[in-house]
Amino acid sequence: MEKKSGAEALILSLLAEGVDVMFGYPGGAIMPVYDALYHYSEKLKHILVRHEQGAIHAAQGFARVSRRTGVCLATSGPGATNLITGLADAMIDSTPLVCITGQVASHLLGSDAFQETDVIGISMPVTKWSVQVTRACDIPSAVAKAFYIASSGRPGPVLIDITKDAQFETTEFMYERCTGVRCYQPSPKLMKKQLEEAVKMIDASSRPYILAGQGVLLAGAEKELVRFAEKISAPVACTLLGLSAFPPDHELYVGMLGMHGNYAVNIQTNECDVLIAVGMRFDDRVTGDLKSYARQAKIIHIDIDASEIGKNVPTDIGLVCDAGEALRELQKACLPKAKTSWLDEFREAEELEFNEVMQEELFPESDGLRMAEVTRMLSEMTGGNAVIVTDVGQHQMVVSRYYKHRSRRGSI
Repeated sequence: MEKKSGAEALILSLLAEGVDVMFGYPGGAIMPVYDALYHYSEKLKHILVRHEQGAIHAAQGFARVSRRTGVCLATSGPGATNLITGLADAMIDSTPLVCITGQVASHLLGSDAFQETDVIGISMPVTKWSVQVTRACDIPSAVAKAFYIASSGRPGPVLIDITKDAQFETTEFMYERCTGVRCYQPSPKLMKKQLEEAVKMIDASSRPYILAGQGVLLAGAEKELVRFAEKISAPVACTLLGLSAFPPDHELYVGMLGMHGNYAVNIQTNECDVLIAVGMRFDDRVTGDLKSYARQAKIIHIDIDASEIGKNVPTDIGLVCDAGEALRELQKACLPKAKTSWLDEFREAEELEFNEVMQEELFPESDGLRMAEVTRMLSEMTGGNAVIVTDVGQHQMVVSRYYKHRSRRGSI
């Protein structure tokens, strides 16, 4: 078996995981990896950024559009700490990333050597998993585990910190993909008892309401959501990150949730009798004052991450499992419901919002262009299937409200 340097073993491990593009910014402690990368430039494209934060945000964008795990490189110390904002963002938004940082040589750890930083300790609160590698032979298994953890269950970022001597050290290279980690259950099984209780609650309801989050998209459960909503004739609203989880031209779609969302969507939260939250985390931008949020409703929360159940909003029934599995089983078990005046209440509020707010924004009579008008035109021209990239703030909210997202890859 041919021996490889730790740096080359890293590159070969990435290739074995199907990585063909990565983002990064070089520095002393990660330079051995860059030297090895030179010999594989035809297979693995490296995109040079001008700041490590740019590298991780680029990797995030790549992951969100491609539905693959994004990869970025940074050096030790200030290079590694410049990744923290992106790690926190990816953690909250469930974006799969593998971030690789260089570190001082292992014999210098703990000595406050030049550009030494405890990146594992710093990154631990904002990663699914982080590990420091001090031996070349441990690099392939660390990469395999990192990709498995980043992309399974609720996706998120992981970080591998590799000492400089481990990058230089030689090892016999062998790679085996990770298929499981002890004490880590990425896809919990749907509990039959909770499912039966949820079915009874939904069958007894007269004003069911579905809130769809990004978890629907991550599970690839858009079709299951449509079938379930149609079976029980429930209005469906989407969170900001859940946009495109439900067809915007479907008769049951009622708009976007949250403080910058639609009028009907928000006020009807306090009028439903059963609230079914799918793959969303009841963010404060959605709920507002928790003391007055949906107090009248029974709440069913579906999420693959058990820590989200009851975290912000008290939950009557929690289904901890893949969103697609839960929606399929609910669709099979729930009794069909006929359409009622419940949906009409949404339409009345929508009409009021359109006449009082949206009409002038979308179809202005005055001279000049409005943001909403331009977004509407862009939506019509692209059929709702474009990749839309915005910064934060007003323009993000306008695009979210007025662009009719139809594609799973239609929003970043």
